[in-house]
Amino acid sequence: MRAPTKLSLCALFCLATALAVSAEVYFEENFPDDSFETEWTYSEHPGKEFGKFVHSSGAFYNDAEADKGIQTSQDARFYALSKKFPPFSNEGKDLVIQYTVKHEQNIDCGGGYVKLFNCDLEPKKMHGETPYEIMFGPDICGPGTKKVHVIFSYNEKNLLINKDIRCRDDVYTHVYTLIVKPDNTYEVLIDNEKVESGELEADWDFLPPKKIKDPEAKKPEDWDEKPTIDDPNDEKPEDWDKPEHIPDPAASKPEDWDDEMDGEWEPAMIDNPDFKGEWKPKQIDNPNYKGVWVHPEIDNPEYKQDDKLYARKEICAIGFDLWQVKSGTIFNNVLITDDIELAKEKADAIWKSRYEGEKKMKEAMDEEERKKEEQETKKSDDVAQPDEEDEEEDEDLASKSEEAHDEL
Repeated sequence: MRAPTKLSLCALFCLATALAVSAEVYFEENFPDDSFETEWTYSEHPGKEFGKFVHSSGAFYNDAEADKGIQTSQDARFYALSKKFPPFSNEGKDLVIQYTVKHEQNIDCGGGYVKLFNCDLEPKKMHGETPYEIMFGPDICGPGTKKVHVIFSYNEKNLLINKDIRCRDDVYTHVYTLIVKPDNTYEVLIDNEKVESGELEADWDFLPPKKIKDPEAKKPEDWDEKPTIDDPNDEKPEDWDKPEHIPDPAASKPEDWDDEMDGEWEPAMIDNPDFKGEWKPKQIDNPNYKGVWVHPEIDNPEYKQDDKLYARKEICAIGFDLWQVKSGTIFNNVLITDDIELAKEKADAIWKSRYEGEKKMKEAMDEEERKKEEQETKKSDDVAQPDEEDEEEDEDLASKSEEAHDEL
């Protein structure tokens, strides 16, 4: 009786082993040191004033060394940094893009997204118009733009998601994750919590609509869409028409009014309490009402189903292609894989402890700054105090002088 159990356990073990073996990490970068300066490539595209990244964990952190990533360092600059890796295709597999973003400068306007490219990318020529496969991540500009971009390239067009996904806008580290699946569905996670999901075809304009309005169909001329009509038997009352304004009966001509000098006197006008407005007949149900005419639809001859909207034939580069007004954003822990569970495990290991450590250190810094400001304010008040005492002494002397003068 135990043989089937052993067999099933063996089968499960083999399946788990097979899945583990098949899972693949296409790219991973944790920026352990400043070697990114040589391993990644800065763009040299003409006409742009590019900024430089520095290796830093920022002004506040959980672990000064482990939290180090690459940080934008110059205000009002474009940033263009990329790296190539062995090409892969996600056809038939899950695709996970994950990385951390920390806007410790309390960013006012700037991007925090990444782009994935095919092998046509020339890193030194990368710029804002360079074709890409996928663009993903937060974008903030003023109070009106605080969104997560998810953009796919399809038939040489960049397609934006038709939903508004709000990004985090505080000063701490957050993990952004995009999962694209072979069944043409997707998920967006922030700090390992799902914030959006759905179908690619439904949430992007990859394909024309399945149905279109029948160009041959027309609303019949006798189609009546009015639910009610005027009551033909209703008549306006004879005393209905009254002026909207009437002379004020309480007004009287001033005694000093001069008709020759002031003109003919007229009383002020007031609202007429008997005014009823424009008369309209009562409404009754329309016996010819047929409802709102709905234009019939037909199958769109231009629609062709695509079961591989998710698929990228070739991905072999990742890049930061950004503009930032205020610098200070730190990027780290970049992961591209087909293993959803691995990505979740790494996000769990990264985020909570780092977030809590950053928050604790930042709050301590803010408290220290508050105390320092209080001390400076107190010093300023202490410096001003003798002056006030001098003024009081001057006033006393002046008062005594006046008294002495009066006695004289």
